[in-house]
Formats: sequence, structure tokens, C-alpha cells
Amino acid sequence: MCFLLIGYFQDRFAWFVLRFMIGVVINPLYVLGEVWALSMAPPSRRGRVMGVFNTLMGVGYASGPLVLTFVGTAGWTPFVIAIVGFLACAAVLRILSDLSGFEDDGQSKGGVLGFAALAPALLFAVLVSAANQQSTYSLLPVFGAAHGLPEAMLAAMLTALSMGNILLQIPLGLMAERVGGRTMILFCAAATAICAVLLQLLIGTPLIWVVLVVMGAVGYGVYTMALVELGNRFNGSLLVAGNAAFALMWGFGGMVGPPSSGMVMQTFGPIGLPAVLASLNILLLAFAFYRAAARRRTAG
Repeated sequence: MCFLLIGYFQDRFAWFVLRFMIGVVINPLYVLGEVWALSMAPPSRRGRVMGVFNTLMGVGYASGPLVLTFVGTAGWTPFVIAIVGFLACAAVLRILSDLSGFEDDGQSKGGVLGFAALAPALLFAVLVSAANQQSTYSLLPVFGAAHGLPEAMLAAMLTALSMGNILLQIPLGLMAERVGGRTMILFCAAATAICAVLLQLLIGTPLIWVVLVVMGAVGYGVYTMALVELGNRFNGSLLVAGNAAFALMWGFGGMVGPPSSGMVMQTFGPIGLPAVLASLNILLLAFAFYRAAARRRTAG
């Protein structure tokens, strides 16, 4: 309905309202889709299931702009494609709605705030992943342009990030099944920090393409591994509250990450982007180790 109304009302003020409404109605699909996947995934295969889930999410993000390159942005064609896509989504959900695998166990107390008290490190991981992703996609072209790279290469760099995100989430999920989601969060955060340093060191060499593919995978991998850990630790109402909290932290990270990174770049030059990315992931590692030490003291 929102896409239909955007196509009908050729008015920029109406578009702002309708675009806001799209955000309101799409976000529950995102949150409850993750709840559904986590609920149905067998614990022994949760890593690969969420790897597939986020791979398809990456394909979806990439396919939207790709469709527009073929059909353009004029006329009703792009709106019709979006409308047909969501109607097909609704039909599939209706057919499979009895397979949700979710049962309300009454565990949730305090909703999102209650969950935040139980798993602050997981929420911080989501915030860092969101800040990483949004800052990198927003400012990598600015970073590359500051190093004198041609415009075509700047676009290719973003494609390399997306390819890493799409191709490597499943292998990361398989690794999580072997060593656990918590360990993989630490691995992905450490790898992202290293990639951020290499981004500055290798920007003028062919190895930058390897760095970008790996960075796209492990940067978003922090979020995928946080989802795996969420499914391993919580179920029922707490799982729903956790996914809602994840969505809020993702949005918050996306809002504060790019402006903060941009200000640092404005002050210190292009090195500000890798510096911010590395610092965020080092903070995540430090907080995770602090929480682990605190749990050991409490258990002792």
C-alpha cells in the first residue's frame, strides 16, 4: 500500500510520511523473520541457518539497486516490482504461518529494557556491527577519493564489501556451530579491527580487494554471530524482546556511526575512517572480556 501511494502521490511531503510508514511496517518483518528463523533452527545447525538467512538478506539489499539499474527509476515499473514482491511475501507467509515454531513461554519481563540488562554485550556487538557497516558503506568512497582512486574503483570497492557479506556468512555460521557464537563474535570483531588497519596500509595495492571482501564478511559477521548467540541463550518471549532490542541497537548504530566517523575524518583526514572502525571493535573486545571476567567473579 505504501509503495502504491508513493507512486500515486507525486508530492515530496507525502513521500516523507509514506517513507516513514514503510520503515514502521517493514521493521516487524525484519525482527519477526529473525525470530522465526532462530525458533525453527535446530541448535546444532543454527549457525548455518542464520548464515543462510543473512546471506539472503545481503542478496536482497544488493538486488534492489540492481533492479533499478535495469528498469530505471521513472514511471510505475519499479513500484509495481516492489508491490508484487511484497504481495508474494504476504502469500508465502500466509501459507507457512503454521510453521512458525514459536511458543510464548512467559519468560520476558520488562521487554526490551529487561533484555538489555541480561545481555548488554550482545547489544553492544549489534551497535558496533551497525556502526561498522553504515560507516563503511557511507564513507568508503570518500576514503578512496581522498587517496586519489578513480570513481569506477570507488563503486567496485563497495561491491567487494557486499560480495564478502553475501559469500562468507554461511562459512562463518558453520564455524559458529563448532566453536560457539560468543567466540565467533570475538573473532569477527578482531578480524574487522585488523582489516581496518590494513585498509589504510594497502589502499594503493591489489591486496585491498581481499581486505574489502573479508571486511564485508566479518564486519556484518559480528551481527550474524550475535544472532546465533541470541538463539542459543534465549527462547520464547525473551527471543522476541532480544530481536526487538537488536533492531533498536542496529538503528542507533546506523544513526551515530556515519556522522561520528565523518567528523573524525573531517578533523584528522581519511585515516579517521579506519581509526574509528578499529577503535569500535577494540572496545567491543574489551567489553566482552570485561563481562566474561565479571561472570567468572560472580560464579566464584
